[in-house]
Amino acid sequence: MKIGLLSDTHNYLDPKVFSYFKDCDEVWHAGDIGDRSVIEQLEAFKPVRAVFGNVDDKVLQTDYPEDVRTTIEGVKIWMTHIGGAPPNYNPRIKKFLNIDPPDVFICGHSHILRIKRDPKYNNMLYVNPGAAGQHGFHLVKTIVRFEITAGKVQNMEVIELGKRGAIVA
Repeated sequence: MKIGLLSDTHNYLDPKVFSYFKDCDEVWHAGDIGDRSVIEQLEAFKPVRAVFGNVDDKVLQTDYPEDVRTTIEGVKIWMTHIGGAPPNYNPRIKKFLNIDPPDVFICGHSHILRIKRDPKYNNMLYVNPGAAGQHGFHLVKTIVRFEITAGKVQNMEVIELGKRGAIVA
């Protein structure tokens, strides 16, 4: 399964997302969607798994969960918006990581692109795709693309969409 992952769009969906995710089976959004039109465009494009973020309104919070926990091809995945980062996870997250860590933990919120293994939690893969929107302190908009095949995460790619706040022609 090919996954296109983004977060922190904050009302803005870069049109380049559609070309980078054209071969993906699903698009995952790790929260702070912003305007409903962002998720509607993604849903019209591909199947979407999404969680709400702290800037998302009550409608999006009703339509999407705080956490998505699933298993795909034998890989246990947990996606949420506010997760912290290794080794400083959010207290809510840390409690569950100590009980049953996933193979892949995905979050957004920080606008900081980071992909790394956490040996404390069975070498769990931590993935924060950074921010794909125009608002925030990040300098470059980023998204991530990867595959889950036969129990393994493979072909992890970081894609830069350009500078935050740049005028799109």
